[in-house]
Amino acid sequence: MKDNTAKIIAEGKYLRFMQKGRWEYVERVNICGIVGIAAITEDRKIILTEQFRTAVNKSVIELPAGLAGDSLDTRNEDLVNAAHRELHEETGYEAGYMELICEGPPSAGTSNELITIYVAGKLKKTGRGGGDETESITVHEVPLEDIDAWLHTKQAEGFLIDLRIYTGLYFIYKYISKGKV
Repeated sequence: MKDNTAKIIAEGKYLRFMQKGRWEYVERVNICGIVGIAAITEDRKIILTEQFRTAVNKSVIELPAGLAGDSLDTRNEDLVNAAHRELHEETGYEAGYMELICEGPPSAGTSNELITIYVAGKLKKTGRGGGDETESITVHEVPLEDIDAWLHTKQAEGFLIDLRIYTGLYFIYKYISKGKV
């Protein structure tokens, strides 16, 4: 009989390395979720972030995103509240609405994490953005009609493009077709 009990192989401050049978994977510790935000302005600009990511040793263009419940102040934070907080923290925008669009694993072969993605609209710039004291985030406001060329240019410049951007764009275009943006 196979033993399918997960066991801890190694543990750090933020990640735990696990083994279940022959399969090894990582899980995040001390969080209650992960959120991503497909944010669109009323003049149809998608809000994207850029930051250096150590794991890939490159700057990455991403949707605004972050961890929920990763501090004492946010320990049992509701995911939609985390999405509002992360959007403002990273971009300086507050959302008039934040609607859940999907949830799923970003890398099911290596991690048990799930990311919950929201569409945010009726945006109002109320802060500077840039992330918290541990982050250095550049905010980009890209017109939707230019997004393909802009992403291609960024990739040619050596940036990596987080694939969740394409999920966000799919749902933004759905919202536009329904007159919600």
